[in-house]
Amino acid sequence: MNSVSHPKTKLSISRHLKILAITLMIVLLLLPFIALLPWAFSKSWYFPDLIPEHFSLRGWRAVLAPRSRLIEGLINSTLIAGVVALVSTAIGLFTGRALGIHKFRGKRTIELLLLAPVIFPTIAVAMGIQVTFIRLGLANTLPGVMLVHLVPTIPYVSLVMGGVFANYDVQFEDQARVLGSGPFRTLFRITVPMVKAGLIVAGLFAFILSWSEFMLTQLIGGGSVITLPLLLFTFVRSDIQMAATLAIIYLLPAIAVLGLTARYMTEDSSAVGGIGVV
Repeated sequence: MNSVSHPKTKLSISRHLKILAITLMIVLLLLPFIALLPWAFSKSWYFPDLIPEHFSLRGWRAVLAPRSRLIEGLINSTLIAGVVALVSTAIGLFTGRALGIHKFRGKRTIELLLLAPVIFPTIAVAMGIQVTFIRLGLANTLPGVMLVHLVPTIPYVSLVMGGVFANYDVQFEDQARVLGSGPFRTLFRITVPMVKAGLIVAGLFAFILSWSEFMLTQLIGGGSVITLPLLLFTFVRSDIQMAATLAIIYLLPAIAVLGLTARYMTEDSSAVGGIGVV
């Protein structure tokens, strides 16, 4: 009886420690943004006052006004991040499978090449891409911004999925093929359901990366494609109250995605980089 209960107790403690660690991480990430709340509702706030002397909704009225282009930025950011997450997840699924399951010559080199766009300075990568996009007519367009956002997201998704497939048992696919299952049926009925949690987490990471991307959007979009990060940086230079208000709106979807990521990373079926059980 003790030998049976001991592994369950150990697994329960490990699960609670993971939840505690993720909760602590979320709290630490949110602490720097607590000051946004008084800034967003204050008319003025000067040192050494601990709280603002005067409160106002001017920032909210200004940000929500049509001329602020908030709706346009919100729609563009959501559309770009959603498409980028879907495409990078689809590509990363197969790339991660190859890296996680198969052993072949040059594997480390390929992993290094995957990380190259992340390692090199963003502006250097973007300037090279911008010249090509201008020739192809993709500069200052929404599809161009979506394509350039794939540059940093695909490496992250591929490496996350590589960690997932490192714990993956291919014998389930072999059994399905023996029973007459074709490649597409095996993919959607066996492979994808087994790595679903890791796939969702990788897609959410890609969404967050694209949602918060500023430099690539600025260079490739050329100011014609308006997103929330572009609006936020504009207000930071001119009006701190409007910037704080917009930052809160900008952070809400990111916090929601972070919460979903924490949920799937703590599920028993998750296999994200060794987290959870396959």
